[in-house]
Amino acid sequence: MPKFIPYNYDQTSMVVINYKDQLQPGTFEHAVHFLIDTKLDLSIFYPKFKNNDGGRPAYDPAILLKIILFAYSKGITSSREIQWCCETNIIFKALSCDTVPHFTTIAAFVSSHAEEVEALFEQLLLICQEQGLLGNELFAIDGCKMSSNSAKEWSGTLKELEEKRAKIKRLIGHHVSEHKKIDGSDTLDEQRKLRAEQAIETLNKAHDKIDDFLKMQPQGLF
Repeated sequence: MPKFIPYNYDQTSMVVINYKDQLQPGTFEHAVHFLIDTKLDLSIFYPKFKNNDGGRPAYDPAILLKIILFAYSKGITSSREIQWCCETNIIFKALSCDTVPHFTTIAAFVSSHAEEVEALFEQLLLICQEQGLLGNELFAIDGCKMSSNSAKEWSGTLKELEEKRAKIKRLIGHHVSEHKKIDGSDTLDEQRKLRAEQAIETLNKAHDKIDDFLKMQPQGLF
């Protein structure tokens, strides 16, 4: 049997990185970072902060929005797990600029700004969908594709855009609702275990389906 260099995924390593370098242009996470920092108006969140003249600084809404939306794109709707991701996952670390908001801070932000969060995420996902950045992530919107003909620009696509917006609005509403519900239930370990089991079950089913299909095909067809 051939020899291979051994490897072990279950290990910890100290790595020197630049956080901005982890947000590669053309990726969903880069779009989230860029749009929230430079294009979206976050002043709607400011009136609820009362620490202008005293008290300790609060987490910037931009940071919280970035990590929450990226978590949603990965099927994560638990404040505890989002905090854990900020501690352990390099993309979350990059988006949060290596800050680790406590899960109670994340939960309170979603609960007290649900309407504002949904409205901003709707705008952001609409842009990302039009740019083809959602791909086959959990945010993929089925059955409603924009024209890829750049010469048409937005002409003739208003109905498609409205349909897409409606789907994205329902999707974000579902994630925010799940987020609030999960925050009041299981522990972090239970949440992570359940997500891992669901992901493995989905992969097993997909593999078995394709395997069964290929076995039924004539020899040499594939």
